[in-house]
Amino acid sequence: MVYRYVLPCLLVMGLLWGASRPQSAWAVTAERQFFKAQTCYARLMADEDKPDFRENWFPCIRMFQEAYKTAPSGRYAAASLYMAGKLFQQLYNRSFKSSDKKEALDYFQRVRRRFPDSAYTPKAIKGMASFGVEKEDDAPELKTVRVEKAIDPPEPAAVPHKRRDPSFKAAKAEYKARGRTSRKPQPKSRSTYTPPKRTTDADSVTISGLRVWSNPSYTRIVVDATQETAYRYSFLEKDPTLDKPQRLYIDFDNARLGDDLRKIIPINDNLLLDARAGQYRADQVRVVVDIKSFKNYKIFSLRNPFRTVIDVWGRGAGEEETYADRRRKTDRPARRPDPPSPAAAPLPVEGGGVNGLARQFALRVDKIVIDPGHGGHDSGAVGYYKHVLEKDIVLALGKRLARKIRQAVGCKVIMTRGDDRFITLEERTAIANTTNADLFISLHTNAHRDRRAYGIETYFLNLATDDDAILVAARENATSRRNISDLQMILNDLMKNAKINESSRLAGHVQKSLVSRVDRHYSNVKDKGVKQAPFYVLLGAQMPAILVETSFISNKRECKRLTDATYQEHLCNAILDGIRRYIQETNPTALMDRNGGGWGG
Repeated sequence: MVYRYVLPCLLVMGLLWGASRPQSAWAVTAERQFFKAQTCYARLMADEDKPDFRENWFPCIRMFQEAYKTAPSGRYAAASLYMAGKLFQQLYNRSFKSSDKKEALDYFQRVRRRFPDSAYTPKAIKGMASFGVEKEDDAPELKTVRVEKAIDPPEPAAVPHKRRDPSFKAAKAEYKARGRTSRKPQPKSRSTYTPPKRTTDADSVTISGLRVWSNPSYTRIVVDATQETAYRYSFLEKDPTLDKPQRLYIDFDNARLGDDLRKIIPINDNLLLDARAGQYRADQVRVVVDIKSFKNYKIFSLRNPFRTVIDVWGRGAGEEETYADRRRKTDRPARRPDPPSPAAAPLPVEGGGVNGLARQFALRVDKIVIDPGHGGHDSGAVGYYKHVLEKDIVLALGKRLARKIRQAVGCKVIMTRGDDRFITLEERTAIANTTNADLFISLHTNAHRDRRAYGIETYFLNLATDDDAILVAARENATSRRNISDLQMILNDLMKNAKINESSRLAGHVQKSLVSRVDRHYSNVKDKGVKQAPFYVLLGAQMPAILVETSFISNKRECKRLTDATYQEHLCNAILDGIRRYIQETNPTALMDRNGGGWGG
């Protein structure tokens, strides 16, 4: 009799357990699958070479797809869809294939439709907006690829110690009248920067200039405008039927051509044919870059004044390789080849510490760019004492440091400016890139509203780590704290070609040497450490690059020291020693001079 009741009960319990088990198992499997996909994505982006090859993206994309399919309405469904779209979006930025763009839009739209209340929906909407799609109906008609928003207008109150007196206008007028024909060394630049006129929101934007710097493996083009405007850009493949080359074009909304704009600038380097601007529509200006050969490009915008920067990198005409090809090259037993020429392409692997590839090659340091900050109508920070300006202090430091490096090392030193003239931040980096510099050192003095603040700190390009770093970057960029936060959103792409690990090591050696030497000769020396922040002047640098905040010009004690030749001598000797220690750590043979000797001094 007992079996009559026990068996049905066991059957019902088994059915209930069986009905509940799949949901629990699905949830666990979806979670594991999602984090497995996240790990795949992290490993992909951590490798310098892998993202350049299309085949390496799809295993991670498929993992996110599987995570969604495992539990289409589960906890990780929206995240899985969004991440699949994000990967297609990043793949499109490299491949320029319309199929990748469509896939990215499809995934973003599915997140928006199926999970309207998800935390990933705003991200998906933002992803759609990056393609110029505001709503789903826009997608089929989309012809242009992306809409870029620059950083918000500056907040002057957040940028302390900036002088804007009548001498500002006088220096600006002198700069415009003089041009740049006398500056040495002068990279290939065929237009002059003109500070924009103030306009109201109702006025159209004027495209006022095209500037170009170029060498065989890198070209930077800057498009100047009188105020901020939205823009879209797209890449077009070669059209043999129309005899048109590959080209990249950018459309600026609500814009017109400036009367004095040089509309066509021949380039004719290994990468590009020319850059040209035209009135594409009554309210739209199109800038076109005709391309011979290239590996990658990046486009971003800066403010104060508004300008759009186009960086194009090459790999050599006709070169095509897969990720496996590159691994076969780097996996061979190391041998010491002849030192590469200064124009050689960067090493294929970034970082790797002292035992990395940088140590396997007998590298030399043949060229160093010294960048004294500010200049001309941009005085930089104003000192505690009257008439002491950052631009004058760092120029004196730069000249002294350049002289010491030439004497001690015998390598070539290039100054971004050798006198009191204004040079834009993006031009300083372009000088370093187009001259194939091995190191880039930007010199500055620090400042703070609190005049008790003092100390020495050294920066390299990366996301800001604290409020003080954001404030320093805002001041040096002549922008606001809020704009720095916005800039960090685009840094991941911009830093792909940056020597982040090497720059960090260089900054560490320079900072340690500065504090050690100054502390031996002066009291009250504060080590503020090595920090990271998004500095415009370091964006796109293809060599180890640092920014040195030598001391606080706003502090009474340190301002007096900065004007003293002996203190400047100690600072320059310390920076020189830090450079030497960095190079010796990276490769001991790199400092050997032509006669087999070592560093002098």
